[in-house]
Amino acid sequence: MASKVTSWFKKKGKAVSQVKTDYAYHHSSCVCANQQTAVRQSSCISESQATAAMAEPGYTIPAFRQRSAEDGTEEYQRVSTNVGKGLTVIQEELHRMRMATKAQVESLNLQREVKEMMYKKVNPSETPKMPDFLVALRPHTVWEKTPVKLFCTVEGNPRPVVKWYKGGAPVDPLSAPGKYKIENKYGVHSLIISRCAVSDMAEYSAVASNPHGTATSKATVTVKRAAGTAVSCQLNLVPHLTEIHASKLEVSLLDRFSVSFGTEGSCISLVCSMVVVPDLPNVPPLVQWYRDDKLLKPSALAEMSVGGGSARLTLPQLAKDDEGLYTLRIFTKDGTAEHSAYLFVSDAAAPVSGAPGAPMSVKAYDINSDYVLVAWKPPNTVNEAAISGYFVDRRESGSDAWVQCNDAPVKICKYPVHGLKVGNSYHFRVRAVNSSGISRPSRKSDKVTALDAAESERLQVIKIEGRYDILIHDDDLEGYVTIPGQPTEVHASEVFKSYIVLSWTPPRPRGRAPLSYVIEKCIAGTGAWQRINTAVKLHSPRYPVFDLQDGQKYQFRVFSVNLYGCSEASFSSEPVQRQDEDGVPSTPGQVVASRNSKSSVFVQWESPKQLKNLMGYYIDGRIVGSKEWFPCNHKPFKHCRFVVHALIPGESYTFRVQAVNVFGLSEESQESTVIAVEPALGKGVDYATPSSASGISMLSCDGSSMTLVWKSPKHCGGSKVNAYYIDKRNADTLVWKEVNVSAVKERICTVDSLTEGVFYEFKVQAANMAGVGVPSAPSSPMKCEAWTMEQPGPAYDLSFSEVRGHSLVVLWKAPVYIGASAVSGYQVEMAKKGSSEFVTLNEEAVSHRYLQVSGLQEGETYVFRVRSVNANGVGKPSQLSEPVCAKALPGTQEIVASVDEETGDVFLSLEACEISETSKFVWSKNYKAIGDCPRVAISNKGRTSKLTFSNPDKDDLGRYSVVVTDTDGVSSSHTLTEDALNTMLELSYAIRHPIVPLKHGLDYEILEKGDVRFWLQAAKLSPSMSYRVIVNDKEVKSGEGIKISHDVATGLIQITVDHFTRANEGTYVVQIHDGKAKNQSSLVLVGDVFKAALKEAEFQRKEHIRKQGPHFSEYLSFSVTEDCTVLLACKVANVKKETSFHWYKEGDEIVPETPPNVLSGACALAIPLFSRTDQGVYKAVLSDDRGKDSSSFVISGQVFDDIINALAQNAGASASELVLQCTPEGIRLQCYMNYYTEEMKTSWKHKESKIASSEKMRIGGTAEMAWMQICDPSDKEKGKYSIEISDGVQTHARTLDLSGQAYTDAYEEYLRLKSAAFAEKNRGRVVGGLPDVVTIMEEKSLSLTCTVWGEPTPEVSWFKNEQEVASNEHTRVTFEGGKFASMVINKVTPDDSGKYSINVRNKYGGEFVEITVSVYRQGEKIPEPKLGQPKNPTATPAVTPAVTPAVTPAPPSKTPTPTPKSQTPASMKSPTPASTPASTPIPKSPTPSRGVKSPTPANTPASTPIPKSPTPTPSRGLKSPTPPRFMKSPTPPRK
Repeated sequence: MASKVTSWFKKKGKAVSQVKTDYAYHHSSCVCANQQTAVRQSSCISESQATAAMAEPGYTIPAFRQRSAEDGTEEYQRVSTNVGKGLTVIQEELHRMRMATKAQVESLNLQREVKEMMYKKVNPSETPKMPDFLVALRPHTVWEKTPVKLFCTVEGNPRPVVKWYKGGAPVDPLSAPGKYKIENKYGVHSLIISRCAVSDMAEYSAVASNPHGTATSKATVTVKRAAGTAVSCQLNLVPHLTEIHASKLEVSLLDRFSVSFGTEGSCISLVCSMVVVPDLPNVPPLVQWYRDDKLLKPSALAEMSVGGGSARLTLPQLAKDDEGLYTLRIFTKDGTAEHSAYLFVSDAAAPVSGAPGAPMSVKAYDINSDYVLVAWKPPNTVNEAAISGYFVDRRESGSDAWVQCNDAPVKICKYPVHGLKVGNSYHFRVRAVNSSGISRPSRKSDKVTALDAAESERLQVIKIEGRYDILIHDDDLEGYVTIPGQPTEVHASEVFKSYIVLSWTPPRPRGRAPLSYVIEKCIAGTGAWQRINTAVKLHSPRYPVFDLQDGQKYQFRVFSVNLYGCSEASFSSEPVQRQDEDGVPSTPGQVVASRNSKSSVFVQWESPKQLKNLMGYYIDGRIVGSKEWFPCNHKPFKHCRFVVHALIPGESYTFRVQAVNVFGLSEESQESTVIAVEPALGKGVDYATPSSASGISMLSCDGSSMTLVWKSPKHCGGSKVNAYYIDKRNADTLVWKEVNVSAVKERICTVDSLTEGVFYEFKVQAANMAGVGVPSAPSSPMKCEAWTMEQPGPAYDLSFSEVRGHSLVVLWKAPVYIGASAVSGYQVEMAKKGSSEFVTLNEEAVSHRYLQVSGLQEGETYVFRVRSVNANGVGKPSQLSEPVCAKALPGTQEIVASVDEETGDVFLSLEACEISETSKFVWSKNYKAIGDCPRVAISNKGRTSKLTFSNPDKDDLGRYSVVVTDTDGVSSSHTLTEDALNTMLELSYAIRHPIVPLKHGLDYEILEKGDVRFWLQAAKLSPSMSYRVIVNDKEVKSGEGIKISHDVATGLIQITVDHFTRANEGTYVVQIHDGKAKNQSSLVLVGDVFKAALKEAEFQRKEHIRKQGPHFSEYLSFSVTEDCTVLLACKVANVKKETSFHWYKEGDEIVPETPPNVLSGACALAIPLFSRTDQGVYKAVLSDDRGKDSSSFVISGQVFDDIINALAQNAGASASELVLQCTPEGIRLQCYMNYYTEEMKTSWKHKESKIASSEKMRIGGTAEMAWMQICDPSDKEKGKYSIEISDGVQTHARTLDLSGQAYTDAYEEYLRLKSAAFAEKNRGRVVGGLPDVVTIMEEKSLSLTCTVWGEPTPEVSWFKNEQEVASNEHTRVTFEGGKFASMVINKVTPDDSGKYSINVRNKYGGEFVEITVSVYRQGEKIPEPKLGQPKNPTATPAVTPAVTPAVTPAPPSKTPTPTPKSQTPASMKSPTPASTPASTPIPKSPTPSRGVKSPTPANTPASTPIPKSPTPTPSRGLKSPTPPRFMKSPTPPRK
C-alpha cells in the first residue's frame, strides 16, 4: 500500500497546501472558517472572504472521485510537478520513517488507524450543542449550462443531519438523475447542480437538525444567459409551461417607504406596496432586503414578510446598529426592481441625565479557546460630556447574568477578554462612561464559541495508492511526545496605553496531553524575569497584559506546560512599551452644504489628512442663531457625503463633521457656510447606459492570475461610469463565467483562480446609474503563463492632453509588472497612422509618466506606444494608443494665470471651448491629479474653471494642466515659474492691502533759520483724504511752534517745527486714509540720529545769526601754487569798507606784506618754503560794528600730510634728471626741483634697493634740490641710482647710471677735491684775536696779538705799509709756542699810524691779515677809522673795537688789546666754494715791498696752484647767519 505523508516539521504553508487534494483543501479551509464564522469575523479574514475562498473551486467537479489506477499515477505526476523540490524532501522523510519501523507492521497499523479515523469526530468538543452554521451558504450567479456548488459547514453535538430545499421543497436527487448531487465530507455539506438552467433560479436552503435544535442557511442562485439569445441575458426568465417561478412574475412598485426615524428600543416597519402579475397566493415574489449593501437574513431582529401586495421588513427591537441605507430588491421578469431609503435611529433616553449614548457594532475577533478581542464603535457625543472609557460585559449563552470584564474603564474601542471556558458560547456588550454616568448597554454581539483556532492547522492529509484521502491529526505523526516544545514568535500584536496583547505560535511538537502556557516578563535589559499569569491557566496563544509601568520597555517569554512538565523558555520578544493613545484621526477638511430637497441638505467634506484606520464620520447640525447642536447620524458613516433629512423648510443651518476611529472622535471640523433648506434644481434628467469598453489587454500574469486593463467607453450615457463587470471563458469553450460579483470601480482588475497554460478570453461591461451597458467584444485569447522576463511589462492607459496643431502631451501609467529591477524610465515611440515604422521620441528615458511631443504636422494622425525601461533593458511596448490628429479644437483657449482684482487671490483659469452636462474639470500638477489639496481650491462656473491658490509659495511652482471630461479632448496647461509667481504675489498683496502709494517716505530737513521741516509725498491724493500726525504716540495739531499743512495737487504733507530742541526727540508718524487705501510712514529721531539733527539745527540757527554780519562764505582751506607756495584762502561775504581782517598763528598776529582786501570777497595767506615749522593753528578774524566771525585751520596730522603730498606732486612733476657733483667727501647726486623739503616722501635706490642715510651714504637737500652723497666711493657703489618722490597717489622717479666712464671721471675729480681740501685744512691761518681798525692816543702802547694755526707750524711775518717789521725796542715782535703771534709798539707816535699786516704761511699755504692803526694826540678829535685797501679787495664787514683809546686811555703799563672781530679781515683770502669750477684761479696773497721777504714758503713751487677749497671758511668768532628762506642757496646754479 503506497502512502504519502507530510511530516509536521516539514510542512510549510503553501507547499503543504499544494500537496492536499481538492477535498482536503475544502476541509481544512472549512475547519478554519468554522472558527471564524462563529465570531462573525476573524482578525485575518472576514466572513465574506472566507465564504469566497470556499466557493472558488465550486465550479469544477473534483476529478479524484472517478480516478482509476492509471489516474493515480497521473495524479501523482501532477502533484510532483506542482510541489517540485518540496515533494522530494517529503519522500526522503517518508523513506527514513519506513526504515525506522517494520514495513509490514506499519502497513497493518496504518490500515487499522484509517478505519478508526473514518468514524472519528473532527470536533474535539464533547459538549452537547445545537446545530450552528460555521460557514453559511452564499448566493451564486452563474451562466446557463454551467455547474454550481452550494456548500456550508455546520457543527453540533451530536453531529447534525442536513437536508436541502429548493424554494421550500426538498431536493430529491432521484427526481432528476445527474442533475443534483449531495455530499457530506467531515462536516462540509454540499449540493452540486450540474448544467444550470434558468429554471434552477431559486432560493436554496440547508436545514441542519439534531436533538438539541434546528438551524437553517439560505442562498439564492441566479442563472444568466449568453447575449444574443431570444431571452435577455441578466435575471430574465425562460417561460416554462409546467412551472411558474417567483422570478417570472411582473412586479411594479407602488407606495414606497420613505426616510424613516426611530428610537432605540422601539419597533419600526419598512413597507413597500406593489402590483404582482400574476398574483398567485402560493408564489410570492422573490424579495431581498439589504442594509448598507449587506444582505439581511430573517432573524429575531429582522422579520421579513411578502404577500398581500406588499413587502415588509420589521425591526422589532431597534438599536443604532440598525441605522443605515435599506434597499428592497425584487426579482422580476424584466430584471430587478429596487428602492432605497435611509433609516435613522436616535439614542434612547439615558439612564442618567448627561450620560452618553450606547456604543454599537459590538463584535468579537481573534477567537481562541479562552480569549477573544472585543471591538465596537463609539457613540456620537454632541452636547454630552466627553467619553472617558468603556465597560465590557460578557454573558454565557443560555444565561441571563452579565459579568463585567474590566474593573477600570478602557479608553479605546477594543478590549481583550480572557479567562473564557473552552467550548462555551458567549455574548458581549459594551457601556460608555463619562463624567455624568454610564450609558445604556449596546446591543449584544453575535454568539461566539471559545475554540482553539489552531486546531485546524494540525490536520494533515495522507494519500494512499493515489485514490484514498485520509485525514490525520499532527499528534498521530509526532510519535510519543511527553514534554512539549517551546513556543515561538513571541510578539506584541496589540499595543495601547491601557494594555498590550501578547501573541505567539504554539509549540511543535506539543504532545497529546492538554497544553497550557506560562508567561514571564522583565524590564528590557535587566534579565529579572517575573511570572505574570500566576492565577490564570492559559490555553490560547494570546494574553493581554495590563499592569505595566509607563515609560518602561518590557520583554516577554513563554513556556509550554502539560502534565509531563515544562518546556524551555521561548526566545525573548523585542522590547515593547505602552504607547500613548493619541491616535484619533485628524480633523476633516472643508465642509460644503448644498441644496437637496425642501427638507434635506446634501453635505460633503474633505477626508482627514491622517485617517488612522478610520471607521466613519459623525455629522452635526445647528440652526443658525442657536447654540445647541443636534446629531445628524448616530452610527459612523463611511463616505464623505451625507444627506441630512428632517430639516425645517426655509430654516438656515450650518454643519460640522467629526472623524471616528478606535481611539474616539477627532476635533470638530470648521463649520460649513450657512445654507437655507430649499429644493435643489436640475432633477429629472434621463440617462442611458454607457457604450461598450474596448482594448482589453494583459499587464501581468503569475501563472494563476492575470491583471487586465481596458479602455473607457466612448459614451458614458449621460452619467458617470461607476462600475465594471468582467466575464471570462476558456478559449476552447463557449461558456462565459462571471469574474466579479461586486462592481470594479477602476479600469484595471486582477482575475484569480486561473489554470496555468490555458488560453482565456475576457469581456467587460460598463455600468452607470442607468444600468449595465452592452458587453465589449471578446478579447484576443491570452495564455495564462507566468511572466519571468527581467525587463518590465507594458505601460498602459495611454491618453492625450493639450492636442494642438504641432504638439501634444502623451500620458500613461506605470507597468504592473516591473521585472527584475525597478522601472527607471520610459521611452515613447510614435508612428503615423497606418505605418509600422515607429520613431523613438526621447533618446534618454524620462522618469516621469508624460512627454511633451512637438514638431508634429498639423492635420496628420499619429499613434503612440510606450516602453518601460529598467536596469535589465527595455520592456514590452504598450498597447497602441487611439489615433490622434494633430489639430486644435476650434476656439481652443489656454490657461490664464492672473490675480483676482477684488480678493487678490492668485489663480489659474481656463474657459473651455466646449462642455457637456456631465463634464468635469480635472486639474493636475505635473500631470498628477491634484484632488483634495488644502493648498488649492477649484471652482467651476459654466464653461470656466478656476484653480485658486490658498497660500502660494515656491512649493506651488510647476506645470499645471486641466482636462475637461466628456468632451473631444478639451485641455490646456500652464507652467508657473518663480518670476511669474513673485509678480502675481506682489500684485496680490497690493490688492489685499491697498495703500496710498508714496513717492517719498517721511523725512526731515533743516531749514535756513534752524527750523526742522518733516515731510512726505504721496503719489496721488484725493480731496477727501485725511491724515493724522502722531508724535511719541500723541496726535498733534497745528499750533504754536508747529505748522501742519498739505497740498492735494502735489501729494505733499509737511510739518514744520519752529524751535527744534531736546523736547522734540522721539518717533514721528503720519497716517494717511484715502478711501479704502491707507498708509503710514514713520521716522525715528532718537539717540545719535536725533543728536545729529539737533546739532545741525543749532548750527543752522547760529549760521543764520552769523550771516547777519560779516562772515565767511567759505572757510579756510589750503592750496599749493606752481612755485610751491602754500596758500590759506577763504571767502567772505556781507562786508563793507570798514570791515577788518586779521591773520593769526597760534594766537600771534601775522601781518602780511600786502594787506587783505575784504571787498574783493577773497583773502589768502601765502606760506613760502613750507616745512614742519609751519605747523600750527591758523585763524582768520573778520569783524566790524555789526559783528565778528572767525575761521580756523589746523595744519597738523593729516592736513599737514595732504599739504606735503600736494607739494610733492608739484616737486615731482618739476624734478630734473639726476646731476653728478663731486665734493672732497665723495660723489654727490643732485635732483633739482621747484621746491624740496625733507618732509616729502622721497627715497633713494641703488640697483632697486632702498638706501638708508648713513656715514657711507648721506642724504639731504636744500630748498631747490635733493641730494645723496656717496662718501669715500669704491667700486661697490657703481650702478644705477634713482630717486622716487611719492605724493600719495603716484610716484615720480629720476635715474642716473653711475658706472663706466661716468664713474671714472667722477672718481678722479673726487680725489682732486679731496687733496685740495686737505691742503686748505692744514695751511697756515690766523685763528683769531686781531681787529680790523685800531685808534690809539699818542704815548700809549699798542699790542696786536693773535692766535695762528697750521700743520706744520707756519712762519709768521709782520708788515707795516707792506714793509716787514723787524723787532726792536720800539716795536717788539714775538711768536710763542708756534701758536701765539704778537707785535707790541711802545709809546706810539703819529708816525706809527698806518696799515699793518701779518702773514702766516706754511707749505700748504697761508693767510694775510691787515690792521689799520690811527694815532691821535691828546685833545684832538678822534679820527674816523679808515680801513686799508687790500690789493685784492675782500668784503669785510666793519666792526667797532671793543676798546677805544680816545675815550678810555689805557694805563702806560698796559697794552690795550682790541676785541677780536668776528669777521675775516679783508686781506684774508676767501676760500672758493665747492661748486666753483676747478679752472678758477685762486687770489694771490699781497706781495710785500722790495727787500721784504715773501711770506710764501720757499718749498712751495710758484707754478703750483693751491687747491681750491670746496666750502668757504666761516668768519672768525662769528657764527654764519642762516639765510632767509627766500634767499637762494649758495650752491652754484645748475648746469
